[in-house]
Amino acid sequence: MCEKYRIAWLPGDGIGNDVMEAAKIVLDRVELNAEYIHGDIGWEFWRREGDAFPDRTVDLLKSVDAAMFGAITSKPVKAAEKELVPELQGQGLVYRSPIVRMRQLFDLYICLRPCKAYPKNPLNYKEGIDIVVFRENTEDLYAGVEFNTVPDKLRDTLSELSPPFKTFKGLKSDDYAISCKINTKKGSERIVRAAFEFARKFGRKKVTVIHKANVVRATDGLFFETAKTVAKDFPGITMDDANIDAMTMWLLKNPFNYDVLVAPNLYGDIISDLSAQMVGGLGFGCSANIGEKLAVFEPSHGSAPKYAGQYKVNPIATILAAKMMLDWLGENARAKAIEDAVASVIAEGKARTYDMGGSSTTLELARAVAEKCTVASKA
Repeated sequence: MCEKYRIAWLPGDGIGNDVMEAAKIVLDRVELNAEYIHGDIGWEFWRREGDAFPDRTVDLLKSVDAAMFGAITSKPVKAAEKELVPELQGQGLVYRSPIVRMRQLFDLYICLRPCKAYPKNPLNYKEGIDIVVFRENTEDLYAGVEFNTVPDKLRDTLSELSPPFKTFKGLKSDDYAISCKINTKKGSERIVRAAFEFARKFGRKKVTVIHKANVVRATDGLFFETAKTVAKDFPGITMDDANIDAMTMWLLKNPFNYDVLVAPNLYGDIISDLSAQMVGGLGFGCSANIGEKLAVFEPSHGSAPKYAGQYKVNPIATILAAKMMLDWLGENARAKAIEDAVASVIAEGKARTYDMGGSSTTLELARAVAEKCTVASKA
């Protein structure tokens, strides 16, 4: 028996608690030797404390082996300000997604999202789809360099750099906003390398680089050129590329042409949701945020506050995220038991939540998976 793992347990908002409770049922069944330590994160902590990712939770993540994360509620800046407790209003606090902060603070630069069509899932777009998305997780348009009110000096500088910006000279500083897209060679190189190394390790044949370098020439151009350099280190793996807009079309037309996809942050977010929909929707979309020292595992769906506490939603994405956590910890036999159990329950079709056309609750589906885990682990 291994030394007991320390796992940060971060339910977050909305249905986060529901699906995390379901995942815990399955983790308990495979008898992972772990201590699960609750962490405060999410909308209520922003509303009451002005911080959705409190320092105490940051400190917790510095001391654990891995973390499981449920879901988060995010709202536009002005809506967020109105929901602060009265004593915090008017202090200029700005809401920022805690999961984005977490990725950047702990340099969780790999967002790994497998999208697999399990047999007999009634929501599959096509049987046999098996795509893995690598999304750069710390920079690009998610870097957080934004201006709601643009400083005059920045406006004047932009006006000198490019003719289209000359029109800004007639605008007030709060008549427009700027978000900076920032891509670095280091960030591009390490996410592309991670995708190729995954392909080599698991016998994948092709890596597709997604970009828009024909229009976004500087940042996407850097990403694409870096990818071509990295590909030279992996002669046994084919590399191709596609513009993000065309990719959404080609992926739907023939998903079997694709194997491993790698993209900058925003494009990776978009393409992973599309890929998840083809294998059943976000109820099946598991996700890992991986760095050199820490990894955080989560479903890729939102907090769905209207369903919170109803135990209605599909927990499979979170259960599969727990499976990914076990793989990362080196608990491969337990991970395989969970995935085999999920596949068996889906194929059997007796336990299904509403999105799959059934009436099972979140916890009923989790218990069905847990029962199969016992069978799988004894096989």
